[in-house]
Amino acid sequence: MTGDVPDRLSSSEPDESLIDQLIMSACDVRKRAYAPYSNFSVGAALASVGGEIYLGCNIENASYGATICAERVAAGTARCAGSTDWSVLVIATEGGVPPCGICRQFLSEFRPSLPLVLYDVEHGTHRHVKLDEIFPTPFQTP
Repeated sequence: MTGDVPDRLSSSEPDESLIDQLIMSACDVRKRAYAPYSNFSVGAALASVGGEIYLGCNIENASYGATICAERVAAGTARCAGSTDWSVLVIATEGGVPPCGICRQFLSEFRPSLPLVLYDVEHGTHRHVKLDEIFPTPFQTP
């Protein structure tokens, strides 16, 4: 579902050479996804402000609730490495779809306005959006 994602580029987006590198990395890691139930493979490449790149792919499970999305794998790997200052997340999918609601909430804990690049592997196109544009009111505890 892509109808809720604005199709615009923010002026604070990282440069296109970094985006190109992240797209290649997300497409590469997408090939390692384990998606025997949905047949929908996702790759994610998360860049830190310091230039580190953290990768993730979706890993499904017969107990659907145990499935881990690519975005959360990449963000969890970054957090385990001590990184929470992220500059951009590229997500590679068929159709260039945005993150699911759980991933939106998860990412908003660390950077509510995280720039996202949604890459459509079928057409070789991408669009830019900010997390807070597609998830304006994350859950917060009092």
